[in-house]
Amino acid sequence: MEQSIKNYLSISLIVLSMVGAFGIIYYTMSYADSTTFSAPAFSVSGEGKVTVVPDVAQFSFSVTNEGGMDLTVTQTRNTDTANKVIEFLKSSGVESKDIKTVSYNVYPRYSSTYCGPVPLYYETGVDAGGGYAGVTGVARPDVCPPSEIIGYTVEQGVEVKVRDFAKVGDILAGVVENGANSTSQLYFTIDDKVGYENEARAMAMEEAREKAETIAKAGGFRIGRLLSVDEYFGGPIPYYYGEGMGGADMVKTSPTIEPGSQEITITVNLRYEIK
Repeated sequence: MEQSIKNYLSISLIVLSMVGAFGIIYYTMSYADSTTFSAPAFSVSGEGKVTVVPDVAQFSFSVTNEGGMDLTVTQTRNTDTANKVIEFLKSSGVESKDIKTVSYNVYPRYSSTYCGPVPLYYETGVDAGGGYAGVTGVARPDVCPPSEIIGYTVEQGVEVKVRDFAKVGDILAGVVENGANSTSQLYFTIDDKVGYENEARAMAMEEAREKAETIAKAGGFRIGRLLSVDEYFGGPIPYYYGEGMGGADMVKTSPTIEPGSQEITITVNLRYEIK
């Protein structure tokens, strides 16, 4: 009797295991079918473009000083000059938040030592055969002397934003006049682009939706779910006034500055289900 019960339990366990395994296989196959099946779909694109007048002029300037072995003297002189330029900027209406030090570098300067090929000197006289009468040379030293530090160069770079375009030309000239060695990379940009980007995005989405409706009407089908959205950003591109301005000419005259306009462009790609 006990043996019969044991056999019955063993058979029951085997059957239950087979049923469970079949259920797992069936669920896996059903899930795979549901994930691999893709409804018919189509894609459309739309573009939104907004033209904006820049509201910020941005440029960089540097103050550089070369000195001897006393680095402290050179650093002090360079800092005093940089501070003078910054005070000029503030007195011209540039706020502290729009003046940012972007670099501060100290470079050693080395003496130069020539250890190249031996130079030869030819005498002007000629021998009986018409050749040079003789050649003299300068012997190269057995050991090339190492270069030595003879001083230091200190350089500070500052980035500036100017929001009053009527003052840009005078500020550029005044920066150099107050001690900056060079100014560079003047370009115009938009301080807060989010609002303009949203406007361009809304235009792009509307254009894409209108295209989708036109295609659906022409194809004789209905638009289903929106399956995906891809966005591509294309602007604005900063307008550069010059790559390397500055020097004596900048002190003599203030350049005329025109910011022009820039375009913020956003393209969207929408993928819809076909019903």
